[in-house]
Amino acid sequence: MLDQYQNQLTRMLESERYGEAKELLRFLLNCQGEEKRHYEEWSNLLTWLDVAFPGHEVTGNGIHTLANGNDEDLDEESLRRDALSSGEYDDAFVQQVLYIMQHHPVADQQILALERAAYLQHPLVEQTIVTWLTSADVHPALQFKALQSLKKLGAAGIIQLERFGETVELDIEATPLSMEDFPPVVIRVVERVESVTEVVDASLPHFARELWKECLQCLYGTSAYTRLQNDDDETVDCYAAALHQVLELSLYGRADDDEVREAYGITDALRFRYEQACRSLRQIVQFKNEHGGQS
Repeated sequence: MLDQYQNQLTRMLESERYGEAKELLRFLLNCQGEEKRHYEEWSNLLTWLDVAFPGHEVTGNGIHTLANGNDEDLDEESLRRDALSSGEYDDAFVQQVLYIMQHHPVADQQILALERAAYLQHPLVEQTIVTWLTSADVHPALQFKALQSLKKLGAAGIIQLERFGETVELDIEATPLSMEDFPPVVIRVVERVESVTEVVDASLPHFARELWKECLQCLYGTSAYTRLQNDDDETVDCYAAALHQVLELSLYGRADDDEVREAYGITDALRFRYEQACRSLRQIVQFKNEHGGQS
């Protein structure tokens, strides 16, 4: 049950439903029987959310609102920018945000700090993110979030990183900020999986898309990502089948490889490319399980 709540909390943070996340954290803090470290993490995260997003709350009828209630004429980006940037901050506040980004043991809080840092106009921010990103052992998903923050800050240039045992050079300005910013093949892969899985279980397409987003954050810039960009039908089939297999392994602990290959038309000629894609995605899921989810 705890894992279910943790996953729900992660999805709320990913979709920026901060008011709902606060409510869930308050609920969890009132529960009994969990390990002390969980309560400390929940309390720290709630404190950070209250500081970072003071206007985001859930009303009695469950509607996510801003404190002033006057958001009719504001688009989503304006609301998000207002929530993330208080407009007034001193050096101590900037240092606090950057410290959380670099050192906090809870990945969700590091992500929130990166989100906030992207809107802090301060000379320390960009260089601190770059230094941390290039000199520390940073989770690949956090690396990607940091690249997104650098792009939002207006940073430019090439940055060299270690990602899954590969040394890669990435153009900060080319970093995708949303799924739509990735090459079209990325959408083709997940849509292929959705079309196959929706007839099996209506909830699977949602999980497939979430898993694919996590994988992309880690694949970005690697040789596996380069292979993905071939953008032909065979590439789509191989990566879609691999995503389907890893999805079933993640949810059920098992997968019928023969059924998966048949569903996506993986012939003997494509077997090597399919297994290569499987290894890449399984490595990401294994790394996530060993080092904790960061999305």
